[in-house]
Amino acid sequence: MMNIREPRVLAQPSEGVPNVTDTKKQFQEIVEAFAGAQGPVAVDAERAMGYRYSSKDYLIQLKRNDAGIALLDPIALSEDRVDFDALREVCAGVDWIFHDARQDIPGIVALGLVPDQIFDTEIAARLLGNRRFGLAAVTERYLGVILAKEHATADWSYRPIPRDWRNYAALDVEILIELRHELYEALHAAGKIAWAREEFAYVLQQSMQEKAPHPEPWRRVSHISDLRSDGRALAIVRELWYTRDAYARKLDIEPTLLLSDAAIIEAAQRKPKNARQFSAIRILNERVIAHTQSPEQERMFAHYIPIQRKVQPKVWKAAIDRALAVPYNELPIEQMSLPSDIPQPPKSLKLWREHHPERFASLERVRYILAQIAQDTDTPVDMLVQPKLIKALCWQEVAPDDVSAFLTEYGARPWQVKLVSKSVSSVIM
Repeated sequence: MMNIREPRVLAQPSEGVPNVTDTKKQFQEIVEAFAGAQGPVAVDAERAMGYRYSSKDYLIQLKRNDAGIALLDPIALSEDRVDFDALREVCAGVDWIFHDARQDIPGIVALGLVPDQIFDTEIAARLLGNRRFGLAAVTERYLGVILAKEHATADWSYRPIPRDWRNYAALDVEILIELRHELYEALHAAGKIAWAREEFAYVLQQSMQEKAPHPEPWRRVSHISDLRSDGRALAIVRELWYTRDAYARKLDIEPTLLLSDAAIIEAAQRKPKNARQFSAIRILNERVIAHTQSPEQERMFAHYIPIQRKVQPKVWKAAIDRALAVPYNELPIEQMSLPSDIPQPPKSLKLWREHHPERFASLERVRYILAQIAQDTDTPVDMLVQPKLIKALCWQEVAPDDVSAFLTEYGARPWQVKLVSKSVSSVIM
């Protein structure tokens, strides 16, 4: 049963703000401390999204009762040839507690920190019917604790890491162990602990798999749909995207800090054929100015100005010239289907309704029955079965007797199949 507590602000960890562990000797001390402690391990990681090209971790936070909080600098430790497996071994066989494990597991696994099992407080909160499941919202609801969250958009590649940032990072793991206890009790009381364990195992397994690269990543440029079937415009987008990506990778900078998506789209629409027309597109000739929300962000982005200036506008003009020279029969037109493990029905429900009314009626009945199950179990409907899987089920016109097998084949967990397949089978055509 959840305890109702008077909210209190947690301004810093109970044992103070830890220093960053960045040498082999310091790391060994952390390993020894964690080896001498027991129980689950709280884990979080910080990246430099929006600043760096790389998605690797620049800080890893860990906590274990009786061992305190450790802030690991994976970059410095890797350069010092630290064996992260030593830490994994002393934390084996217990829950590693994450909030949104999908975000953090790939980075720590790349270092060799592979959990045996996890407990995801975000998934737990969602299974319990919470509509607000960010860490701050969940800690306030279940622990009565308000976290100080001032540096969520920091550039975690910056060194040395300021004390205020270290405090923010440490708070992310300070009460995860206590939060896990409360959520475990709530899941047990709701009869959902077995569901949660299946979800945790699934997320761990999925997060450890390397994702297949997008076959045409340039098609993810914002507002590319504005170009419709303009093959020449799409060729410009493609060439600018690959040029931008190559420089961003080389300079380790967020690609949109070199050239914005808006600039790519405008160039594609206007198709400048000479230097005068190119110069008239100001957004292609000016340094990208990041839209900051705080003086701190502004200072962090300022560190990247010298890197931005290494890429001159002539680079973009050359890319556009190459795209304008592409032979007509080599222009990109048709969009490839996105990679997916699930059959992809049409996205437009209008198309369903007007051209496939039987399938649309089946989808509506299935959605209705799932909404009833969601209400009866106090579980979000999208946690019962992925919405896109339900659409695929109805589009494929799966026979009632095959519903269970279909859901299982495309990734539904046993608890989901058991909970919904019988009811879905009764209403599907």
